[in-house]
Amino acid sequence: MTLYQPEPVEISTRMRPGEWTEESLEALVGTYHARIMEMGANMAEVSTDIERNDDGSVKVAVVWNKPANAGDEDAVTGGQTV
Repeated sequence: MTLYQPEPVEISTRMRPGEWTEESLEALVGTYHARIMEMGANMAEVSTDIERNDDGSVKVAVVWNKPANAGDEDAVTGGQTV
């Protein structure tokens, strides 16, 4: 039996005008990347979408597009016990 779930994993948020700066946005994206990588993603499987709206708000989404079949559970978890 495998625990592997091939559905994409997404971490996202929306921020209103005044709730973010370019520096805080960059830090947030870095944090989201780190969290996705801790889950087992590699950079080739990660996509980032930053949507800047005319009203000054921003939507950020970092997505791990998992492969359809990653093999057995040990391959997915890096040998870690789940």
